[in-house]
Amino acid sequence: MSHQRLLVLFALFSTVAQAQWLNFPAPGTPRTRDGKLNLAAPAPRTADGKPDLSGVWMHETTSIAEVKRLFGSRYDPEIALAPPGMEIGTQHKYAFNILVDFKPEETPLRPEIAERVRQRGRNPANVCGGIFGIPLAGLLSEPIKIVQAPRETMILYEVDNLHRQIFTDGRALPKEFDLPAYLGYSAGHWDRDTLVVETAGFNDKTLLDTMGHTHSEALRVVERFHRRDFGHLDVEMTFDDPNTFTKPFTIKIPHELLPDTDIFEMYCNENEKDRVHLGK
Repeated sequence: MSHQRLLVLFALFSTVAQAQWLNFPAPGTPRTRDGKLNLAAPAPRTADGKPDLSGVWMHETTSIAEVKRLFGSRYDPEIALAPPGMEIGTQHKYAFNILVDFKPEETPLRPEIAERVRQRGRNPANVCGGIFGIPLAGLLSEPIKIVQAPRETMILYEVDNLHRQIFTDGRALPKEFDLPAYLGYSAGHWDRDTLVVETAGFNDKTLLDTMGHTHSEALRVVERFHRRDFGHLDVEMTFDDPNTFTKPFTIKIPHELLPDTDIFEMYCNENEKDRVHLGK
């Protein structure tokens, strides 16, 4: 895929800047004497003693210099016409390429899938919905919000107004799924202070990254959420899709709490004028 088309596709993925409900002080937030958030304070806990993962979280970002080192001119901030708030340097490197940590000769991508990835990149199907999956929806320029309840945890994505339900009521994932879903179906359990989430039942219509890596309906994802203190959440994701990859692989994504903020709605189709140019 040419770098010009890749940049257009990326700009279309990112169609709204961060727009949080600003300056609303959350009760119970530990602060220093000067009023700043104490990120190193102990993680809050629920009534049953589990860490409370609730909050608005932003993944670590990959700097402009690092993006240019990793991807060269394909994501050159001088020519990428992203909207304000979506500039290069506000995303995570895995949003660009989920396999960026692998050397070309060591990639787990099956050889027969590579051409399909290239063709998918040349002809993106739907730029305003239906392409954001796991992990892409949580790695762009927008935060996520976690809402933890006793028998269920919700993850709300500012991207595309997506949401996930993670059931922690003891249910196991079924062996077969009658209706594959864009974000799959998730069940979680606690391993000491870590929430372990198993997700399956995906359709094959979403992208893993903006470079166009896809997956099959056989994809299974295992996530591990660990809130190590008040302001830091470590997320580990293992992807296993034998139809697409030769072996499972894992990525690790630190998150930081965004205090006194919230996520807002995202809109894409309103005044959208780029779709007609993608095939030209």
